[in-house]
Amino acid sequence: MKKVLSILVIVLAFSFNANAQDKMMNQPVKKIALEQTTGEFTQKSITVSEGTYVFDVANNNVGKDVGLVLVKKGKDASKPENHIQTAYVTAAVKNNTVGHSKATKLEKGEYVYFCPLNPTPQYSLIVK
Repeated sequence: MKKVLSILVIVLAFSFNANAQDKMMNQPVKKIALEQTTGEFTQKSITVSEGTYVFDVANNNVGKDVGLVLVKKGKDASKPENHIQTAYVTAAVKNNTVGHSKATKLEKGEYVYFCPLNPTPQYSLIVK
């Protein structure tokens, strides 16, 4: 009887674990579309809800490669260790193309984003 009960407990534990993983994997990944022109992003401020996002970065005739850096507000953006590396585009975005980041989980708070390749000011991203 103890063996049967032990097996039942193990099976139930695996079942609950699999369900939890399925629910996590089914979270929708949303997109944040950003466009760069010479020296600036056209989106000066963005407000989104908590969640997982992919950044789509369009290079609108900048004439050189562009990128994206995302940093929690208040951290030193000049230090790469403060960058949220999953928000980097997976490759420099060539002229008149669109690049993408990896999925990035954004939690409530304030962030700044900018491009170091097509030097732009720092812009605000607020997660509510």
